[in-house]
Amino acid sequence: MSAAATVPVTDRQAAPIAARVEAVLPVLRADAKQIDHDAAFPVRGLAALRESGLMGLLVPSEHGGLGGSLTDLAHVAQELAGECLSTAMIWAMHCQQVAALVRHGSPGLRAELLPRIARGEVYVASVTSEKFKGGHLLSARSPLTDEGDGALRFDRDAPIVTGGGHADGFLITLRDGVDAASHAVTAVYADRDRLTVEEGVDRWNPMGMRGTHSIPLRLHGTVDASAVVGRRGAFKDVAVADFVPAGHIAWAACWLGAVRGALRAVLNLLRSPAGRSQFDLSGQQLRSRLARVRMDLDAMAALLAQVTAESDGRRSAADAESQPVQLRLNALKIFTAERSFACVDELIRVVGLRHGYMRHADLPLERLFRDLRSASLNYADDRLLAANGAMCLLDREVSLAG
Repeated sequence: MSAAATVPVTDRQAAPIAARVEAVLPVLRADAKQIDHDAAFPVRGLAALRESGLMGLLVPSEHGGLGGSLTDLAHVAQELAGECLSTAMIWAMHCQQVAALVRHGSPGLRAELLPRIARGEVYVASVTSEKFKGGHLLSARSPLTDEGDGALRFDRDAPIVTGGGHADGFLITLRDGVDAASHAVTAVYADRDRLTVEEGVDRWNPMGMRGTHSIPLRLHGTVDASAVVGRRGAFKDVAVADFVPAGHIAWAACWLGAVRGALRAVLNLLRSPAGRSQFDLSGQQLRSRLARVRMDLDAMAALLAQVTAESDGRRSAADAESQPVQLRLNALKIFTAERSFACVDELIRVVGLRHGYMRHADLPLERLFRDLRSASLNYADDRLLAANGAMCLLDREVSLAG
């Protein structure tokens, strides 16, 4: 178990969220290049996030957290990703798990776990991927078995667990029994020290998102019945109401924030004395490319704000499952994944080979080009496009926001 942050809870709750973010950014800025080079987990970045209280952003204030909203999540994710996309995604995915725990954890689980998350003691990783089914959320193969007296046992292989080697706890999806259908999925929470955790032999060495350290894990052990998150066999309800919205909003905010940070860096270069001597700032092609990037940023930000406001204002599970809401939620993920990658490609064209393509360049464009290539693969866009196409056929009124 990682060491707890030392700031008292009362002080932690009093400090503005913006001040907490500002305290963390220098660490992310200093370490981003090195964790990408080494494909290493951002140990210092996570320690700074623990200390800041931001690990408990979505934890209600009565449990010692900041009581933040999804709007707060989107804002903080953008700021963190402007310095290090890998660290931002690690934090954002932790918040996705916390959103599910806050809304769907049992009273006993919430009372015991949420204060520890708020104190920075628990980083929660997601265990939803599985061999032969990939990252499909609403199916599972490994069964949860009843051992009697409320004990539940499982043995779970996962090919990818973001930050799994450093997580203090896990939110795990399982088939609800040996004889249950694959779509009868149950989620449970387990502390790391309650499990046997075996890391796979495959070294994490991807093209991008290298700091997320998304390794294979095998987890087996026993939890109490109070560890079930939501109803047995009904993880779909958790996913539709909170898990997916928080995830799509968090991912989109990270991708948007990374490109926003990249555009700021490019504009600073162009407006510097060295940039003014190297680039023709009055050139139509340069200005057109900058304009397209800015338009894409504004479009992504507008869609993110719309979907986030809908999610924060939602009153019922039926609202969450409505076709127009689901269409916009999936569109947020797809559109931001596609356009964020396209924006970095365009910015590389703006600054050229020396500043945009070389690994040793001061601008982060080469790293972000590799990082953002994963965005459309991170829960595949093709799967979401197929789902949205089916819903389009049913929504004959073409129900748009507003």
